[in-house]
Amino acid sequence: MSKKIAILPGDGIGTEIVAEAIKLLDCLNQDFGLDAELETAAIGGAAYDESGRPLPDSTLALCKQADAILMGSVGAPQYESLDRETRPEWGLLQLRASLELFSNLRPAMLYPQLVNASSLKPELVSGLDIMIVRELTGGIYFGEPRGIRTLESGEREGFNTLVYAEHEIDRIARSAFDIAMLRNRKLCSVDKANVLEVSELWREVVKDVAREYPEVELSHLYVDNASMQLVRAPKQFDVIVTGNMFGDILSDTAAMLTGSIGMLPSASLDKNGKGLYEPIHGSAPDIAGKSIANPLATILSVAMMLRYSLEQTELANFVDVAVGNVLNQGFRTADIADGTNSVSTSDMGDAVVAALRALNDS
Repeated sequence: MSKKIAILPGDGIGTEIVAEAIKLLDCLNQDFGLDAELETAAIGGAAYDESGRPLPDSTLALCKQADAILMGSVGAPQYESLDRETRPEWGLLQLRASLELFSNLRPAMLYPQLVNASSLKPELVSGLDIMIVRELTGGIYFGEPRGIRTLESGEREGFNTLVYAEHEIDRIARSAFDIAMLRNRKLCSVDKANVLEVSELWREVVKDVAREYPEVELSHLYVDNASMQLVRAPKQFDVIVTGNMFGDILSDTAAMLTGSIGMLPSASLDKNGKGLYEPIHGSAPDIAGKSIANPLATILSVAMMLRYSLEQTELANFVDVAVGNVLNQGFRTADIADGTNSVSTSDMGDAVVAALRALNDS
């Protein structure tokens, strides 16, 4: 049965990297029997330029109908002065909330070919393979009330609300435990329970859910210690589960352990496994249009889509192997070139497609 994939290139380098992912999907359709229909729509700044809104109704409708969504990136400097509700990033937040994409999976895996690209010593990061499970639709990014107000003294005050309901914690905990069961059955829950009541509840609910997963070894860390441990001894972690803001910060820290944020994909899933797939890097306006962006995070996001939403595990494995083979062949974009000659965005995409076809021919 044919699957529908919504394609949202977005802003900045988004159009360039998504173009390479489309090459891959076309190859999978033509040579591997994927049978996926692709339909493109605007989001972020590109959508604002077209309609005055970062998430048009037509884009949201397409995403609701689709079996999976592939996105590039959103945001650019020219939109920073807009009101919050019309900024590109708000369109992405609204999409996540509207589709209830509460479970954000952010792997941090270091390819052996890139061990010297990490800022840490090879012995600390060689073999690194962490999955961060970030709660994505609650917490301080969505809590109410929020705003900027003027006090009686005349001074302005900004305020945000950090809030989690029990059911929100329960469902992200179950998502993390399920993933831990598929990996090494080791889960670390990160919070700030020593000072935040929200984190007290978080820890209590995670412990309750843990009783249903006796095979999983559960540990707890305060977020400040967790950030330190990620840099001190990152391979102690397998799966990390945490809230929205903490996950945002820790996943970017973990990303840099791998040498380049341009290598890392992500998935944001609803309760049924439908997902939004995107590289974790931003729109990189400083390099947009230069054809030097690394498309591998977006290509690996396609692999995650195949695995988690389209039930095509074998094809996902093919994509993963193709990326590894391309790195073995010495292909590098500027961010991972390590002083050697680098290839363009499109050359890297072509190399992955060629490696994928070689797997099919072997």
